[in-house]
Amino acid sequence: MSQNFVNPDQIRAWFSRAMSDMYKSEVPLYDTLLDLVAQVNAQTLAAQPELAAQLARTGEIERLDIERHGAIRVGTAQELSNMRRVFAVMGMQPVGYYDLSPAGVPVHSTAFRATHEASLQASPFRVFTSLLRLELIDDEALREKAARILAARRIFTERALELAARHETQGGLIEADAREFVAEALHTFRWHSEATVSLDDYQELHGQHRLIADVVAFKGPHINHLTPRTLDIDEVQAEMPRRGVSAKAVIEGPPPRKCPILLRQTSFKALEEAVRFTGADGQSAVGSHTARFGEIEQRGVALTRKGRALYDQLLDLARSRISGAPNEGNAAAYMQNLQDCFAAFPDDYEQLHAEGLAYFRYFLTGKEGADPEASAQALIAEGYIRFEPLVYEDFLPVSAAGIFQSNLGDKAQAEYALNASQEAFEQALGASVQDELALYQDTQDRSLAACMQGLAAQAGSPVAA
Repeated sequence: MSQNFVNPDQIRAWFSRAMSDMYKSEVPLYDTLLDLVAQVNAQTLAAQPELAAQLARTGEIERLDIERHGAIRVGTAQELSNMRRVFAVMGMQPVGYYDLSPAGVPVHSTAFRATHEASLQASPFRVFTSLLRLELIDDEALREKAARILAARRIFTERALELAARHETQGGLIEADAREFVAEALHTFRWHSEATVSLDDYQELHGQHRLIADVVAFKGPHINHLTPRTLDIDEVQAEMPRRGVSAKAVIEGPPPRKCPILLRQTSFKALEEAVRFTGADGQSAVGSHTARFGEIEQRGVALTRKGRALYDQLLDLARSRISGAPNEGNAAAYMQNLQDCFAAFPDDYEQLHAEGLAYFRYFLTGKEGADPEASAQALIAEGYIRFEPLVYEDFLPVSAAGIFQSNLGDKAQAEYALNASQEAFEQALGASVQDELALYQDTQDRSLAACMQGLAAQAGSPVAA
């Protein structure tokens, strides 16, 4: 690679900042959320010095203020494939497959993100990207109409695709091209207050499912939330109403824990925004659309396959004990029920590590005199190597569906059979999605190997290649 090419981590950082600045101007409540999260994080770090020390040791404290994830919805295979090409310029790869149709949301999804821990530390920006599943629309005429509308639009500028192609051909972009690329790519994610359909067409699409109208009726996949990371989501949830922000009833994901696991998410309810719809003879009609909202997340340790199986089992148990989805009416009872069910999940890093329920990163403690022939387990027990929780970088299908539904409205619920089709999604994407558990395992293995090599070097033993 040419030394003049900009590192994709830097392009991603530029884009993340530009996206955040754009969203601040479009959704002023987003700025309120950033202030709230910054305040809660500062208070949490001051009150929990052990947590502050842990984040300092792992390097997470440097990324905390810049961490964001966005979410978009595209309508066609071509849009998804080109989205993959655009994100590749920023060093973001498709990770994981999520089928949201069982929760009544007619999409399947992946998360575009960096995959190496060093790149994630440099810019932990992710975009949860969903593809509309037109085949789930049971009205054939409406399905064909939606397909025609989507086929006529172009969500990327020609220049953005030219620069993506240049990146593919050259293996990178020089700074001038990279900065132009960021500006061009940003257009795809802007909000457009003019729809591409008539009010009648919009209402027909909306009647089938609000999300279908959101995807089909506009010029492009406007970013519908941009999520900062908090260290105490329960405090954020409690503080939002005090600041005049209407929060969703229930925090999605696991209950509060001493050792957080996976991902917890909440949001303020979606904005109702004025939209101008097309009409016959150049006449237009004014209506409204509800899609964009503010979301906050708290991330915990990534779970192994064994840990995820236990998590899913306990979550299913908790949900089986209530009727319907969690809502304002049963929020307190649901959260208590969740706490009770998750009492069976170990809440101690030592135990999570010993039982193989979570992933960790390994670090040398600086203690000298290790036996280079000793096992990793012995070196950990003797204080030569320590382990720290490996942060979960991905998403949870049930939580994502819960956020979608709470912001699409109660009447958005639809009934779809189990329709997971990773093969069809990857065909549309033009690539395979990466296995997130394999990525966590690689990070864990690399960190342990680096520690073992470091101790061997200290002892003057040969270092394995």
